[in-house]
Amino acid sequence: MLLSLCLNLLPAVALAQAPCQQLTATGNSEYPPYLWRDPNHPEQLIGANADLLERLGQALGLKVVVRYAGPWSRAQEEVRTGRIDLLAGYFLTQARQQAMDFIAPAFLHTPSVVWVRQDSTLQYRGWGDLQGHNGGTLVSNSHGQQFDDYAKAHLSLEAVPSARQAFEKLLLKRNDYVIYEQYPGMALVRVLGMDRQLKVLQPPVSSEGLYLAISHASLCNQPALREALAQKMKEIVAGPLPGQLLKQNLERWQQQQEDEQRGQGK
Repeated sequence: MLLSLCLNLLPAVALAQAPCQQLTATGNSEYPPYLWRDPNHPEQLIGANADLLERLGQALGLKVVVRYAGPWSRAQEEVRTGRIDLLAGYFLTQARQQAMDFIAPAFLHTPSVVWVRQDSTLQYRGWGDLQGHNGGTLVSNSHGQQFDDYAKAHLSLEAVPSARQAFEKLLLKRNDYVIYEQYPGMALVRVLGMDRQLKVLQPPVSSEGLYLAISHASLCNQPALREALAQKMKEIVAGPLPGQLLKQNLERWQQQQEDEQRGQGK
């Protein structure tokens, strides 16, 4: 009986130890030009992060499928539980390291900024100027460890599931400001027709690196894979590819919006 039990366990053990040939990934679907839903295949995510992951996978002989998993908070939960292997673009914090391994180095950086209405009288020069005002942010979003710690201790931030909702609350004067990443925010407010109603205050509250993160619960999370991903990521980041992909996808996003507007005008 013991021999039979051991023989039955062998395939499962071999499968667990075998290298994964396909990885699944997801991320923030409201994050152009880094990530957004493919208008032709809405179950998939496209963008600079997705393109970089595809190149990374090709270099290692892996197929990486970047798919839509719902709002940003839901996408993070899907990876935390191991139902999806990777997050394609994640700010590094101590809390997040409890659930995921971060592949260094960061492949891109993005500033997080203060968004306000055009008629706002908020005088902003630094974090302290946000105290006493009612701010907005996204559920489970981070803007770097230092700012997160400061905000938790000193600021009043109301979290909603999507950036669209955060900006809508801002226009309805239910918030005085919103903290969100600059370039995805610029792309989104343009699509929503809010670009003349909202503005960005400088300086950024933070400028954080976007990392590839693999779930502790992923069956593919093995030391050999993490080492291979990190080594290839170092090679990619040392060259011009990340910046090129960002530029290409900004143009791609803008072209899609122009095509959509032309289609609506017919």
